Amino acid sequence: MSVVVGVFENRREAEEAAGELRSMGLHDRISIVTRRGEDDQSQGKGGHGEERGGRRSGMSMQSGEASTGTATGAAIGGAGGLLAAAGLFTVPGIGPLLALGPLAAGLTGAAAGGLIGGLVDLGIPRESSEYYEGQVRQGRVLATVEAEGREEQVSDVLRRYGATEVETH
Repeated sequence: MSVVVGVFENRREAEEAAGELRSMGLHDRISIVTRRGEDDQSQGKGGHGEERGGRRSGMSMQSGEASTGTATGAAIGGAGGLLAAAGLFTVPGIGPLLALGPLAAGLTGAAAGGLIGGLVDLGIPRESSEYYEGQVRQGRVLATVEAEGREEQVSDVLRRYGATEVETH
């Protein structure tokens, strides 16, 4: 299995890329990881993003919200269904993370392997995984896509929406 990874400056760009990838049939192969609340300052105190076409984009997490993962998953997955998994995790050395998609399932044992372990489980080399964890720690948003023969197409979508450091592993 090949995995395409892209680093975004903000969650909105990653969510928009995920929307296009979802329309290409990659529903349950997209993962997004970000530090919880990273976009809150840029979206105002409410942390709920801006209203666009009757839907909210860039949903941010507030502690105590029952719909934390569901709301953000809906922003990414659209009306056609949520990504495979969504969750809020606390990872030592990083703090609270929002993880959506298959990678979220790998983070349930965050104390054991954390984000690096989850990325290594996806087939990303440890050195690269450490680098990506550092990017998330600095407030960037990580997107991974299990591409299976569509690496170039997936890479193009990620770049078109602002991803840097797009690599295939």
